[in-house]
Amino acid sequence: MAGSNGSSTSDLKSKFLNVYSVLKAELLEDPAFEFTDDARQWVDRMLDYNVPGGKLNRGLSVIDSYKLLKEGQDLSEDEIFLASVLGWCIEWLQAYFLVLDDIMDNSHTRRGQPCWFRVEKVGLIAANDGVLLRNHIPRILKKHFRGKPYYVDLLELFNEVEFQTASGQMLDLITTLDGEKDLAKYKLAVHRRIVQYKTAYYSFYIPVACALLMAGENLDDHVLVKNVLIEMGVYFQVQDDFLDCFGAPEVIGKIGTDIEDFKCSWLVVQALDRVNEDQKKVLYENYGKVDPACVAKIKALYDELNLKAVFEEYESTSHKKLISSIEEHPSKAVQAVLKSFLGKIYKRQK
Repeated sequence: MAGSNGSSTSDLKSKFLNVYSVLKAELLEDPAFEFTDDARQWVDRMLDYNVPGGKLNRGLSVIDSYKLLKEGQDLSEDEIFLASVLGWCIEWLQAYFLVLDDIMDNSHTRRGQPCWFRVEKVGLIAANDGVLLRNHIPRILKKHFRGKPYYVDLLELFNEVEFQTASGQMLDLITTLDGEKDLAKYKLAVHRRIVQYKTAYYSFYIPVACALLMAGENLDDHVLVKNVLIEMGVYFQVQDDFLDCFGAPEVIGKIGTDIEDFKCSWLVVQALDRVNEDQKKVLYENYGKVDPACVAKIKALYDELNLKAVFEEYESTSHKKLISSIEEHPSKAVQAVLKSFLGKIYKRQK
């Protein structure tokens, strides 16, 4: 998104990255803890490795959304800074989830590099690093928002979204428990519930909620906005499930493992709905196995069932539905925020 003053995306991103450096410096001097050189070095390296490495979509969209809510008014340096701080709080939240998720999933790579816990001398210290990342958020909020009328709302928003995400992660984990692997329980409603809680709140709702709070809005007045963003989050995850199987690893930055991990992926749910008895047997015998031959059989079955076409149909239907929900919103500024979000994810390749 270019800003109203014609600033380019890269310009916006470099400004945003400058704010990261400010926040990191503050955290490394946090008066609540007497840092040793070793401790300071550890946190410095841990933050650089885990926080700023992604696409930064969630963080940048706080600034985008706030700009759109202010309808072309020029933002003060302070407003841009504060919106950036909130954006970084979401990136911190993301880093916290990912560091711990990768341990739980025993993953190998993340954002094209080894997972943090796989780095030499890190190992399970990464679990505590995750806890630290989570604790940095209220430190940052306290330093920069303590005097704002919406301070408590911000704290509650982050707490609630964290709870929803962790609960979604629990659903995901207990659904894929070893020894209880049963494809029969994989239904669209199960997939949707996992996605809604595990991904949609923190990836889609919280950036806009932050912008709304900064703009002086009460979140209780924006249930429609929340619902549209949750729908968008579900749509985004369906794309993710599709790319996990059909995306090019060099484009998406990771090697998909949903099939091996027995994930309740949108693809497997769609396959279960369409298989004949023979195909069902292939699915049951090969899904959730680490053997590349089994994975290949599942992918061949997905091709046989023409799931690419099913996905494309889903993609276009979802897009139409989202557009019409967005256009029901009374505020043109809010519509612009929602449409900008949708524009970023529609037909994405990674």
